[in-house]
Amino acid sequence: MHTPSFARRLALAATALTALVGAAPLRLTVAADAKADHRTLQAAIDALPDTGGEIAIAPGTYREKLAIPRNGVRLVGKGKRPQDVVLVYGDASATVGGTLKSASVTVSGDDFQARNLTIQNDYHLKNAQPSQAVALALMGDRAQLHKVRLLGAQDTLYAASRKGRPPSRQYFRDCYVEGHVDFIFGDSKAVFDRCTIHGIAGATVMITAQSKNAPEQDSGYVFDRCTITADPKAGEVWFGRAWRPYATVVFLRTRIDADLQPKGWREWTPGKTDTFRTAYYAEYASTGPGANPAAREPSAHALDAKTAERWAPRRFLAGPDGWKPDRL
Repeated sequence: MHTPSFARRLALAATALTALVGAAPLRLTVAADAKADHRTLQAAIDALPDTGGEIAIAPGTYREKLAIPRNGVRLVGKGKRPQDVVLVYGDASATVGGTLKSASVTVSGDDFQARNLTIQNDYHLKNAQPSQAVALALMGDRAQLHKVRLLGAQDTLYAASRKGRPPSRQYFRDCYVEGHVDFIFGDSKAVFDRCTIHGIAGATVMITAQSKNAPEQDSGYVFDRCTITADPKAGEVWFGRAWRPYATVVFLRTRIDADLQPKGWREWTPGKTDTFRTAYYAEYASTGPGANPAAREPSAHALDAKTAERWAPRRFLAGPDGWKPDRL
């Protein structure tokens, strides 16, 4: 008979105590070279009860491949800046045999929160061969990230949903996301609020590859009051392309400092795919050098104030349970 580890027995006991007396959620500490509950973040995650809990992470670099299947997990970087706590790994599709398998951090539990830290996939910094290399694979519902830096190149953020369930709602506030090819991709229902979206050097910067697969699927990406920038060595910069035929992406009140291609949107494979007929791309009140609504792809929508209200983050994320992120 399998005997649970001491950490797992402790977690089960904490779960039971919470259920019986309404105790406060478990809080654990992690530090690689100092006194703390755990020296590795995965050990702390595994020690949490099924109800989740908070993990305070001391400044440092944690080279671990992390999986977070439990609900209610909160990661809090205890440095002065998000750069002070770095969760990093360097797998890629080319090395592990699959894009999702490459993720440095995989979150499948609901009600995940992260604050004041960096999640990175540094494969591209050490390898010349291009490959999909995910920093964060986020699939849980009601996720909230605040002041989180997501660093990578191709496929940095997999903002997605779990198979067989309604699209996951995800809220990013004051975050920084960088990459080049399809670096925000997937089929979640995500809002990026006041975030900086940065294209790194590369032949093509394709910000989004949203994958809504059917007209009735309730998924899409909304960027509200974000800023788009790019490295001077970045090649063509695009809002995105449709990974699946009904891709839905909306930019509201966006400052476009990057040298965005005038059409804004591109086919997945120009001359071969035909997704503009079914995808929904829209823009409202863009500013900056890259704001050029008259030159956009003809099928894209130029919203007015009334039609833009349909995509207001609070309304977009509410769902049947009326969910409202803490900072929205």
